[in-house]
Amino acid sequence: MRLFAIRDYRHLFSAQIIALFGTGLATVALGLLAYELAGPRAGMVLGTALTVKMVMYVVIAPLAAAYVDRFPRRTLLILLDVVRAAVVLALPLVTEIWHIYVLIGLLQAASAAFTPTFQAVIPDIVTDESDYTRALSASQVASTMESLLSPVLAAVALAFMSFNWLFLGTSVGFLVSALLILPTRIPEARPSAHTRVRDKVAAGIRTFFRTPQLRGVMALNLVVAAAGSIVVVNTVNYVRDELGGSQSDVAWTLAASGSGTLLAALVLPRVLRRITARSVMVTGAGVLVGGTIAAVVLTTAGLATWTGTAIVWTVIGIGMALVITPTGNVLRASVQPNAIPEVFAAQFSLSHLAWLITYPIAGWLGTNSGFALAWSVLAALAGAGAVGALLLWPRHGGQRVATAPSTHDRPVSRMDRSALSKAA
Repeated sequence: MRLFAIRDYRHLFSAQIIALFGTGLATVALGLLAYELAGPRAGMVLGTALTVKMVMYVVIAPLAAAYVDRFPRRTLLILLDVVRAAVVLALPLVTEIWHIYVLIGLLQAASAAFTPTFQAVIPDIVTDESDYTRALSASQVASTMESLLSPVLAAVALAFMSFNWLFLGTSVGFLVSALLILPTRIPEARPSAHTRVRDKVAAGIRTFFRTPQLRGVMALNLVVAAAGSIVVVNTVNYVRDELGGSQSDVAWTLAASGSGTLLAALVLPRVLRRITARSVMVTGAGVLVGGTIAAVVLTTAGLATWTGTAIVWTVIGIGMALVITPTGNVLRASVQPNAIPEVFAAQFSLSHLAWLITYPIAGWLGTNSGFALAWSVLAALAGAGAVGALLLWPRHGGQRVATAPSTHDRPVSRMDRSALSKAA
């Protein structure tokens, strides 16, 4: 494939895969650590920990985008990987619940700076539109392979060792990621069209609010977060307490959601050549709304079975892939090249703001009032987000937002115009 003939992209993609698998192992281990420390209240602990994560993402990501053009991006990415490796190593040592919150805050502050920087590097290395579309799909496949295989690997590992060893796997993953980034030639960030830090932080957010397709993406972020919170936050308590499953069963259930995401991600590149990104993403929103409603039916109608749970979790995984995979193309097609870091950071922050709303509902409301009420609220939010996307993103809405001129700007190319028309 021509995409993987790009040496620097190969290094970055490999780094992404290894770091993702490490993170996947930590996700399973974190849920089990919360269950060990809090038992039936693990959902509340996990919901709080993930809320801390979202606060870091919402606050740190725009600041990182504002300063990224002042530092060598390769050095920054390596440093953040090393920080994440060190923090994860400390997680197995915690003895108090508040220790989890502090370490998760440190870990996710580093991730909040790493992820949007990493995402903004890819279009600077993969400049051809078709190759970039394949890169987005490959990234989604990597993420979904992680969500599918990491729980499976965790389930196998848990048959032979304590879950604390999974954190060691995560730390090793971050260090290997740093080693892969080390020889990569990463171009420095284009100088922003804005000079003041405050303007840089606000620029991406303003772009979202004044661009129809990006307003639609904001609404779709809420749909993804509402459905995804059921899987991420509530799986451990639902499997252990409602279904009477084991630690390995928690991992297998998470793998069911990952299998749905993988299935969708594998077919999407071909679909996106024939159907607009808007159509695919709106369809995904409908799938997610259906998945959340089915989850409510599972828990209210006494249908909590392994088969029913696996089906619902798989449907949610499919819907998430349909919404998330085309998002990068929509973002890239909506702005000038010098604004790409700002808009990617804004999407990172705004999408996690949606998770900041839904994680506490799944964790706190689910623990104190039961899954039925919590999942009903999340289903209502998913429905509201889907309707909002339809209203905010007109069928033919999609214009590039002009940015202030920069010495590094280039005219809108034929490739960019083609990408914009496909995103609409």
